[in-house]
Amino acid sequence: MPNDLLSAADSPAPSSNTPAYTVSELAGALKRTLEQTYDHVRLRGEISKVTRHASGHVYLTLKDDKANIDGVIWKGQVSRLQAQPDHGLEVIVTGRITTFPASSKYQIVIEQMEVAGVGALLAQLERLKQKLNDEGLFRAEHKRPLPYAPRTIGVITSPTGAVIRDILHRIRDRWPCRVIVWPVVVQGDTAAPQVINALRGFDSGAVPRPDVILVARGGGSVEDLWPFNDEALARAVSACSIPVISAVGHETDTTLIDYVSDRRAPTPTGAAELATPVIGELRALAADLERRRQAGMSRGLDVRREKLSLLARALPRPTDLIDSAQQRLDFMAQRLAGSLSQNLNLHRNAFTKASARLSPMLLARQVEQSRQRLDHASHRLGGALTGLVERHSSRFAPLEGRLDNALDRRVKVARQNARLPDLMIRMTAALERSLSLRSERLLRMEQLRLSLNPTRPLDLGFALVERDGHVVTSAAAISTGDALTLTFKDGKTPVTAGDGSAKALKLQTKKLTPPPRQGSLF
Repeated sequence: MPNDLLSAADSPAPSSNTPAYTVSELAGALKRTLEQTYDHVRLRGEISKVTRHASGHVYLTLKDDKANIDGVIWKGQVSRLQAQPDHGLEVIVTGRITTFPASSKYQIVIEQMEVAGVGALLAQLERLKQKLNDEGLFRAEHKRPLPYAPRTIGVITSPTGAVIRDILHRIRDRWPCRVIVWPVVVQGDTAAPQVINALRGFDSGAVPRPDVILVARGGGSVEDLWPFNDEALARAVSACSIPVISAVGHETDTTLIDYVSDRRAPTPTGAAELATPVIGELRALAADLERRRQAGMSRGLDVRREKLSLLARALPRPTDLIDSAQQRLDFMAQRLAGSLSQNLNLHRNAFTKASARLSPMLLARQVEQSRQRLDHASHRLGGALTGLVERHSSRFAPLEGRLDNALDRRVKVARQNARLPDLMIRMTAALERSLSLRSERLLRMEQLRLSLNPTRPLDLGFALVERDGHVVTSAAAISTGDALTLTFKDGKTPVTAGDGSAKALKLQTKKLTPPPRQGSLF
């Protein structure tokens, strides 16, 4: 009994009959209660803290001026939303309330999202416009000039409707050229991606590259034109290397691509007028320029013609120049005829005088006189020579013999000189043969000297054996213990002869201490 009382006293007394929940049970009960009670909720608020996870889910926070609630959009539902979540956008969402047991928080799973009024859209547009303006996408230096006379025009718009018909009609009237239409949807969630794809297709050269691009759409409400306020579309227009003309809505409608495009047109028809010149005006301008060119050339020709007339008046008449020259020619011709007659008469008189002096009788007499003088001179010369020979014949007799001897010697010397070239050739050949023979003999003697050189075998690795300064030529002449000297190619080595009983020498080489090497100077 005392032991039972003691055990009852030690056990704690129950405080309540309510069963205890585990944390997981309580979290699950709360989750089921919220999901059953708030399974369909429409909630209005401002989006903040938008996070796009790598898995594709979107996490955000909805808030007002007093409270906030976390929200989640599953990956499969993001692409089907009417409006995409963005920071600062006021929206109305539809979903169900649930909890996240891991952190004891409740949240709303968003299934639908729509913008809460036009004011919210415009506020979002202003924030995006300010963001792009701060990045410099609206600056005037980024605007590309439009081509004056485009050959190809690209049009991005709906293939049906009045817009494309108005553009084609206006281009055909003003400037007939090639028009490439890229059909897109201009309203709804898929409009912006299709326009971006069209811009990139034109820019990449997937189709013939146009000179200018028109992005056109008819008028509509703010919600209808909202795809052209997309940030990605604005950046694609700014990055396009082809000039872009924005023609979205009417003149009072303004979208984001109007600020980033190279030129804004109030209407699609106005865009066609901005992109093309008026061919009639160009023709009129060309005709006016042609008229002015012809008038200028006519005026220039008239001025030059008048100037030429003034200069021609100062020149003498050609007839005056010809008459004076003709008169001088006649005067010179008249003088020339008299001068020729006078010159002919002078030469005739001179010829008559010369021919009179050259008559045959006169010539015969002169020849006879010359012959007589020649005969007289030759007679005198013959007598003088005869007397001279008679006077000097005694002196010429000894000289005649000496002259004959000199002539003989001269003939002999001439004959010997005639043989000199042949003797020179023979002497040269004989000298070459003699030198060749002596060279061969010298070469043979050199070879014999090399074969008899006692140091030549040293180059082949043999050694010369010496004893007491005498060369040893036989192994029998060496006794055991004899001091020998082996002479190699690079020096001598002293050795001692070993046992020679088998006619084989065992040489014991004594290592000599090499002489000290000279130290390097460096």
